[in-house]
Amino acid sequence: MDRNYKITIKAAFLGYVVQAVVNNFVPLLFIQLQGEFGIPLSKITMLITFNFGLQLIIDLTSTPFIERIGYRASMLISNASVIIGLIMLTILPGRLDDPFIGILLSVCIYAIGGGLQEVLVSPIVEACPTDNKETTMSLLHSAYCWGHVAVVAFSTLFFATMGIASWRIMAVLWCIVPAVDFVLFMIVPIARLADEESGNTGFAVLAGQKFFWMMMIMMLCAGASEQAVSQWASAFAEKGLGVSKTLGDILGPMFFAICMGTSRTIYGIKGEKLDLRRFMSISTLLCIVSYLIIVFVPNPIIALMGCGIAGFAVGIFWPGTFSTASAGVRGRGTLLFALLALAGDLGCSGGPTLAGAVASASGDNMRTGIGAAIIFPVMMGILLLVIGKTGTETDK
Repeated sequence: MDRNYKITIKAAFLGYVVQAVVNNFVPLLFIQLQGEFGIPLSKITMLITFNFGLQLIIDLTSTPFIERIGYRASMLISNASVIIGLIMLTILPGRLDDPFIGILLSVCIYAIGGGLQEVLVSPIVEACPTDNKETTMSLLHSAYCWGHVAVVAFSTLFFATMGIASWRIMAVLWCIVPAVDFVLFMIVPIARLADEESGNTGFAVLAGQKFFWMMMIMMLCAGASEQAVSQWASAFAEKGLGVSKTLGDILGPMFFAICMGTSRTIYGIKGEKLDLRRFMSISTLLCIVSYLIIVFVPNPIIALMGCGIAGFAVGIFWPGTFSTASAGVRGRGTLLFALLALAGDLGCSGGPTLAGAVASASGDNMRTGIGAAIIFPVMMGILLLVIGKTGTETDK
């Protein structure tokens, strides 16, 4: 591979760290924002909905825009949006009559950047002239996990040292990450996917393939399997370790992210010697076992360990499905990756929603809720079996 494309891949990796900043920094400030600006916590938590909702819209609508202006300009806009949004967050809440509006506007600006990152980084890496694309894709997605860990760890250390009241400084410091990525994407070479160069892309090309729809369902299951447990990890940490809710929010999701990042990194390093479909199938079985541990083992500490096992198991689901789709779907282009991201994000929303609804209907029993969500890794396993028997579109 051309040495310069190695820099392109590193820039794409950094792009997923940017997205980790977008998704995980502001939730660490919820209690501080509530107290500093007198905003009800119920309104503060709506910021998560706005953030991911806007990213879903970007997943769905950004492809024509990206194809018109190109990957490079789109990545520059993405990183610039994150920088502007984070800086606005330090200024607008104190300048507007309604601080919540200032926070919401800031979140919407950087969410645009986060949504574009999710759509762009995978096809940029896939288009690079590399061998072993499955392992590269796994390492790429591990960057988000390690970015998540870094955001929580460094922010928590900063707040412990400087005080939570200095959060504006931390917000500006996190601007360094998209700023570096902005500079890199000004200079790195960027290739185009082969199908885009031939013009053999578009929704009609994708929609006519059964394999494409199987990949969309697998992406939904990947997102749902991940978040149905991740969203409950803080509760298990709080109960199992007897810590405060704030510390539980840090320990639970951070532990989950470390386990998920470890899985992706292992495949990224050793994947050349491993069969991707077999690795995903074993991970699916491990995920089902982890769900059963969470649901049926009464010891809360062991249940927390089950959350970690789930994190490790689901690690390969998202990048593995991306790689499988890229190898087997005809007409791969920006639209394919955008639609896969859309399906994954719908799963990230639908998994916790199903678990929460079932838990609420069963007297707020979170174990029952997660037990209902076991349908997602089961469906993932069934689809992997079907693919194994029928092959991909390009196999035929």
